[in-house]
Amino acid sequence: MKNSLFFCVLFILLTSCHQQEKPMIAFYYWKTIFKLAPSEKKILDDNQVKKLYIRYFDINWNAKQKQAFPQSPIRFAENPTNFTIVPVVYIKNKVFLNKDLNILDLAQKTNNFIEQINTKNQIDCQEIQIDCDWTLSSRDNYLKFIDCFKKISKKKLSATIRLHQIKYFQKTKIPNVDKGVLMYYNMGKIASDSLHSIYDRTIAKRYLTSLKKYPLPLSIALPIYSWAVHIRDAKVIGLINKTNSLNFENNPNFKLANKNWIKVTKSNYKSGTYYKKGDLLKLERISKNDLLEMANDLEDNLAKTPIEIIFYDLDEFNIKNYEKDLFEKVTARF
Repeated sequence: MKNSLFFCVLFILLTSCHQQEKPMIAFYYWKTIFKLAPSEKKILDDNQVKKLYIRYFDINWNAKQKQAFPQSPIRFAENPTNFTIVPVVYIKNKVFLNKDLNILDLAQKTNNFIEQINTKNQIDCQEIQIDCDWTLSSRDNYLKFIDCFKKISKKKLSATIRLHQIKYFQKTKIPNVDKGVLMYYNMGKIASDSLHSIYDRTIAKRYLTSLKKYPLPLSIALPIYSWAVHIRDAKVIGLINKTNSLNFENNPNFKLANKNWIKVTKSNYKSGTYYKKGDLLKLERISKNDLLEMANDLEDNLAKTPIEIIFYDLDEFNIKNYEKDLFEKVTARF
């Protein structure tokens, strides 16, 4: 009897050791001014969010001066004292395509600018994230930058990873970072047809089986944003962010063809954008079922439970489209 009890307790202990807790919930903050709206504060409180990935600035390339430069730096209208902050720097791929790029100088200046923002706003960060969709042509410069930046910053470093970089990692290589964040969105081409550019399960399935082979620890970034693809004469002429069918309701210049398509019935200006008669707007958004489906597919193909699920992005326009407990339901699927 004692032996049976002993083995029963031992079994419970062993199985509990192998059970991983569900992922933490985090958010990306992708505005140029940090000031949380009441609804944004509430969703963070409701989901016990402790970590925010805040875009600090972009880095672009000046062709005339032949050098990289920062764009649209963040300004803190309030201090994020209640959160662990991870500065995110988005570097355009074309920066790493230039032969004139001084990689060491770029790494030093990038780190200096992050420290300047942190010092000014009394932020102490332990992790920095580099966001770049590098290609085979830019790979070597990108990887060198990561190496230099990690040595200079002396911080934990994470990098965004796209699906194609997962499947073909032997060619694209693996950046020298502590973890990757799989950007599980922007899968399809922004086009004038019926395809969905934010999330396409058919495209995703081509890459999912590669996840278990990827050697870098991964967190997962999931989309909660929407946009409209502006189409004229069967060609894409622009993207209209943070919009849905409600923005065009009761407007005689627009006609809802179906739940995903709007036709311009009369030429007009709206919110600074010119719409010509005959233009089409293809509405793309992520539904509750899409998010749950993504979570199920990822869980079936990941080797380990991710430490966190990061939703892109925290904005009152985005979060009003979802029930407050959806983020908990999604992370519970892992």
